[in-house]
Amino acid sequence: CGRCLQKPPLWQALVFATNYCPPISTLIKRFKFQHTPALAPTLARLLLLHWLQAHREHSLHRPEIIVSVPLHAKRCWQRGYNQSDLLARPLAHWLGCEYHPTALCRTKATQPQQQLIARQRRRNLRGAFRCDENLAGRHIALLDDIVTTSSTVTEIATLLQKQGVASLQIWCVCRTL
Repeated sequence: CGRCLQKPPLWQALVFATNYCPPISTLIKRFKFQHTPALAPTLARLLLLHWLQAHREHSLHRPEIIVSVPLHAKRCWQRGYNQSDLLARPLAHWLGCEYHPTALCRTKATQPQQQLIARQRRRNLRGAFRCDENLAGRHIALLDDIVTTSSTVTEIATLLQKQGVASLQIWCVCRTL
């Protein structure tokens, strides 16, 4: 897009299954907020099909390691699961990649992002993550359920780029960019 051409992102590819619109947006809301973790394999399979297509068409690297956007412990306890973690596990299995569920940690309980504008989201997430593993020189896929303003993935990508990852792909079921 024009925005990416003016200011290139910190990742080599953004792979997504669809834009955030019905019927997938309805499923994502149910998955995240209505305690329906059983939707994870179906949503992960949808993302897998789109990654395989992008892999064929754009010669994307198969990542060595998949990491997922972490929730703060309190939010994970309230929800009962981390939706990104539930998507990452089958994807790693199907692609024969390593999955490192504890590589990233959310160090502070941030305000929910849904009601914030882009500038507030960036401020809200500043310093909210930590990487507890050395991922230097590795090909990484960072998985999130939805990418909206890209504030979350940009914050984590900055952290991973400082570590010196070889390449970074962002994977999500939906995007609103």
